[in-house]
Amino acid sequence: MSMALILIVEDHEKNRKLVRDVLQFKGYRIIEAETAEEGLRLARAQHPALILMDIQLPGMNGIEALAILRGDPQTANIPVIAVTASAMTQERDKIMAAGFDAYQRKPLAIKEFLALVQHTLEAARP
Repeated sequence: MSMALILIVEDHEKNRKLVRDVLQFKGYRIIEAETAEEGLRLARAQHPALILMDIQLPGMNGIEALAILRGDPQTANIPVIAVTASAMTQERDKIMAAGFDAYQRKPLAIKEFLALVQHTLEAARP
């Protein structure tokens, strides 16, 4: 499934570049957004196979954006991985309870991250 389209929603350019470079090296196609609002627009327009959503974003946060994605029939079934620096167990529980498909802590452990992306894409296949 290496040609899957993945949407990265991340406001920090260095983090976005790292994720983009790692995923493109593995053959994934990438679209990017710096804000949740732009991410929602791209998700509706492009129908990515997977969304990687930062939680701390300017304006709307990733949890609010996920609620909108899940409430829209066009985007409700797109798997979304929370990518966040929040490593506290309490925060992780809150993020997973919000309905994310998976959780990835920053800074990224590249091998684990790629395995999580692949697993999430495979689990979402009809």
